[in-house]
Amino acid sequence: MRFKKLFTVYIVLLFLAVISMIMLWYLKNKTISPRDYEEIRQEGVLRMVTEYNQSGYYISGDTIEGFQYELAQAIAQVSGLEVQIQLEMSLTKSFDQLTTQQCDIIAQNIPVTIENRELYLFTDPIVLNKQVLVQRTAKANNNIPPIRNQLDLAGKTLYIPENSPAILRIRNLEHEIGDTIYIVEDKVYSSEQLIIMVAKGDIDYVVCDQQIALKSKKQFPEIDIDTDISFTQLQSWAVRKDSPVLLDSLNSWMRQIRKNGVYNKIYKRYYP
Repeated sequence: MRFKKLFTVYIVLLFLAVISMIMLWYLKNKTISPRDYEEIRQEGVLRMVTEYNQSGYYISGDTIEGFQYELAQAIAQVSGLEVQIQLEMSLTKSFDQLTTQQCDIIAQNIPVTIENRELYLFTDPIVLNKQVLVQRTAKANNNIPPIRNQLDLAGKTLYIPENSPAILRIRNLEHEIGDTIYIVEDKVYSSEQLIIMVAKGDIDYVVCDQQIALKSKKQFPEIDIDTDISFTQLQSWAVRKDSPVLLDSLNSWMRQIRKNGVYNKIYKRYYP
């Protein structure tokens, strides 16, 4: 009797294991139907993912602000679509959301690299930007002069937010100077928060977009942002490779808001 009960239990467990394996295989091999502009138009919803910061989306008092957020609202006006904003600080996770169709657009200032172009489609440039080194001024750093020569970064520790596009440039810079540059990818803080830590003396160096650095400089005059880490880069929004019509539509909508002056008003509000 006991043997029959154990045998029955084993059969049930084996059945459940087989079912689980089949489900995992199905989910792994399930084909995701393409989602381009026509599918988005039929649903009436355009999903964007951006960061929680002044460049992306943030709450100031009782209002929602942010460069990418306001551009998204302008796109909603000209496209007639409802724009839904999702927040994600990790660019890697944002690309995962794009691939799995959790979003349709990554609305961040993404440097357009050869590697990225192989995997995604990019809009016409949203902004021109570059990576800069944020450090303390000599006055705020015991009269130690700021680094001006990239060769002097050898052996230094640079902080960036986790999955920041800046990591690619820093790795290339390592090869250029022929020495090690230590990188700390912070899992908690954004570029703006890391800059505050530089200003307070908690850390020494941060690499971030020049636009973010310029805005922070107004709040924290003790930081120096005059050392470039990269050349000026084209930065764009990203869509999936199977969304070429959406890409054309985005570029068309962006041309419209540039032509009617809306883009310039938004840009000057965040990058005066």
